[in-house]
This record gives sequence, C-alpha cells and structure tokens, in this order.
Amino acid sequence: MPERILVVDDEKDLVDLVSYNLEKEGFAVLKAYDGEKALQIVKARNVDLMILDLMLPGIQGMEVCKLIRKDPVNAALPVIMLTAKGEEIDKILGLEMGADDYIAKPFSVRELLARVHALLRRSDLQKETDKKEIFTFRELNIDFSSHVVTVNKKRVDLSPTEFKLLKFLCRHPGRVYTRDQLLDYVWGDEAFVEPRTVDVHIKRLRAQIEKNLPKPQYILTVRGVGYKFTDIG
Repeated sequence: MPERILVVDDEKDLVDLVSYNLEKEGFAVLKAYDGEKALQIVKARNVDLMILDLMLPGIQGMEVCKLIRKDPVNAALPVIMLTAKGEEIDKILGLEMGADDYIAKPFSVRELLARVHALLRRSDLQKETDKKEIFTFRELNIDFSSHVVTVNKKRVDLSPTEFKLLKFLCRHPGRVYTRDQLLDYVWGDEAFVEPRTVDVHIKRLRAQIEKNLPKPQYILTVRGVGYKFTDIG
C-alpha cells in the first residue's frame, strides 16, 4: 500500500499543489483545512506523515502537533511544519512542540518532497529498530515494540507514563537525572506537572518491577539529586 500523507492547510490552492506533487511521487494523500479535521483524520486513519500549517482556523498548528505528541498511538508520527511564518522563534517553537522538520513559505516543492522522503526513511528505520529491540537485565525484560514488560518471566502492567519513564531510564543506565530533567524528557510539554509527580511515578514503577522496595535493584535514588537506572556492566 502507498504511504499516506495528510496535508493540513487552510489555503486550498496550496493543498492541491502539494497533494498533486505527492501523488505524482506515488503517495496517497489526505486533506484537511483546519486543525480539528486534521486531528479527526489522524485518530481515525493510519497516517504515515503529516504536513502541517502553523496558522489554521480554530485549533492552531502548534496545538495540533502538541496534542498528537501526547497521544501514545500517534506520538511518533512524522510532522513537517509548513508555514508563512519564517521567524527563528517560530521555528524553535515548532520544533519544541514536536515537529520533525520546518519549511517556511514560499517553498520549493522539490525540497519539500526531499524532506518527506527523508523523514519517511528515518521513520521506517526507527520502526525496524523498535521491532527488534529488547532490553534484558537480570530478571527484567522489556520489549519496546510491544510495550511488554516482564519480571522473572511474569508480565507486569505499566501505565503509558510508567513505561516511558522506565524506557528512558534503562536506555541511559548509570546516568543520574534530576526530577526537572525527567519532566522534560518523559512528560515533555504536558501542563501542570509538578516535580513531585516524578516521585509518585517512580514509586508506582518500583512497586511493579522491584522485589525489595527498601533496596531497589533497578531504579536507584541518588540522594539530593534524582534517579538513575543502575549501572550495567
């Protein structure tokens, strides 16, 4: 099946131009002219990449990107922001909200197509890596592709946030992270999240994977600093 690309812009002529060139490249194209419709399409269909305008009626492009990144199902969806606003601050904000790439209008269609192909190649490579990637240490086993975690061959049920926290820490064993750093890396741009939230999730995570809570063997507290996954080696 051809890869499906969602083009989101309130300028119909531009959507038609981009869609025509994408279809010439063999892609299947979906169209939306506002943020609400874009979110509906992403949730209802299997979209492989989204080209998203910043200035949209209703829900703005930044907010659309932010909401998609908070959805575990579509969090990894490649997003190219395509917008008339070319200021450096807009680019930075777009990337911080989770956009993978940023192109300012007026733009070269050839450049846009090249970036689409590059992002899809990167996305395919990441999917292949995730399919094969399994982390095993002592009695802990994590399958990153299926989100299955087992301890001593018994499955444990983690919330999406607990899984993200465990995944992040075990991919950086031995490195200490403060609560604020974990909020940035794991929770991202979620609003109204306090540093103590990290402590609560660490406690819940330990309750699931540790045999001896007073003496954890996987997620360790570094007093006065933060937390780390134990050293491996």
